[in-house]
Amino acid sequence: MSRDNASRRELDKVLESAFADLGGLIGKYRHGLEVRELGRVWNVSRGIARIRGLPEVRYEELVRFPGGKMGIAFNLDPEDVAAVLIDEHEAIRAGQSVRRTFRIMDVPVGEGLVGRIVDALGRPVDGKGSVRTSARFSVERPAPAIIDRAPVSVPLQTGIQSVDALIPIGRGQRELILGDRQIGKTAIAIDTMINQRDEDVVCIYCAIGQENSSVAKVVADLRKHDVLRNTIVVVATGDDPPGQNYIAPYAATSMGEYFMEKGRDVLVVYDDLTKHARSYRELSLLLRRPPAREAYPGDIFYIHSRLLERATRLKDALGGGSLTALPIIETQAQNIAAYIPTNLVSITDGQIYLSPRLFGEGVLPAIDIGKSVSRVGGKTQLPAYRAVAGDLRLAHSQFEELETFSRFGARLDEDTRKTLERGRRVREVLKQDQYQPLPVAEQIAVMVAVTEGVLDGVPLDRVREIKGRIRSRMRGELPGAAERIEKGKPLGDEDRKAMVDMARDIVESKA
Repeated sequence: MSRDNASRRELDKVLESAFADLGGLIGKYRHGLEVRELGRVWNVSRGIARIRGLPEVRYEELVRFPGGKMGIAFNLDPEDVAAVLIDEHEAIRAGQSVRRTFRIMDVPVGEGLVGRIVDALGRPVDGKGSVRTSARFSVERPAPAIIDRAPVSVPLQTGIQSVDALIPIGRGQRELILGDRQIGKTAIAIDTMINQRDEDVVCIYCAIGQENSSVAKVVADLRKHDVLRNTIVVVATGDDPPGQNYIAPYAATSMGEYFMEKGRDVLVVYDDLTKHARSYRELSLLLRRPPAREAYPGDIFYIHSRLLERATRLKDALGGGSLTALPIIETQAQNIAAYIPTNLVSITDGQIYLSPRLFGEGVLPAIDIGKSVSRVGGKTQLPAYRAVAGDLRLAHSQFEELETFSRFGARLDEDTRKTLERGRRVREVLKQDQYQPLPVAEQIAVMVAVTEGVLDGVPLDRVREIKGRIRSRMRGELPGAAERIEKGKPLGDEDRKAMVDMARDIVESKA
């Protein structure tokens, strides 16, 4: 009996201790109510979900659907909220609940993205595992203030002779590339990226509404030429929801701004903003926003201006980084006066126009020098370019005018005939194969040869051969002149004479 009493006392002590611990835990607990705003989906269409509820949701705030699907609140009407879906909408049904996230759309940024292929949300699509990043930036960020900007004064060499000499681009500039489809717009942007292979420039290629095969070809070209190691590829294909196509260029710009704010130079290619405008038009019509010219919404200009205004060069006190933008636009039947092209022309600092006529004649790249311009790039050009570019542009423009006149079969005097012959050789010299960007010194040597008339007597079918030999001997025989040119020294008379003598020796030895 005494043994049972002892066991009961021990059990009472254990229970008393347990209740004491439980009482302490209850005393520490602070209960409260958690308030959540919930909405209900009442309609779903391609890329758009309409929600009833969420009275306090903010413009462009992320909302979460069942299964982790996300959307962006775009229309805030008194009766409902229209959200643009950035994930596939097949799993979203009417009647499902929707929650606020209290944050706006953002993407991962950092060194871990370099060399990777990601979608518009920063998620990897290259099969190489997760991306390790250090921060997240919102996709919509304000452009740097005017007082924080520095003049565009450092050149961005494209390696394309006609661009570097006649339509120069500076770091921090916005240069539009436009022309009809399939005439080499993307090729110019890819060659520019290839030319940054050995430079400390982070490249970002943003594919908007492209076919998967086209994106795969670009990635293969970048990998083949060892450019992917310093490139971020942001992909939003035509199969993706229009919401992803809409946010893709903003996401790519935010990724580039991370490096710009670290003091580095960034090159962003938007391929192309025509499809971006169409995606936004599709979303706007689904959202029942009033259409304007060509059924585009009234703020179509603003969506591109606020994107491209983020491209700039920061002043040295803020690191001196830059973000250069190369937006691409597709024209229809050479109509550069259409709505979207004229918008982009007015926003950017110049344009490179590709002509179907030149493309059909085999002039590649098919850049129409007369319709192309760089409004600020001329101030960034190396002095050696300025010494020869003026004569080159004059010879080319005179040739284009006289070429049209000569087609009428009129009898030409000797001076006109010589101008035509030199112009034909200038055009032949400016032809360039894809994936073969030219170093600065080699470009200068070839331009000196043609502007000084050394190639006037060379048959047209041999100009390319002579050009190749001039480039090769420039590297081997005039290293001092090449070094001075690349360091930004003016083109001296001795260096010019040495290039002319070298070119004449090549022409005479092959006569």
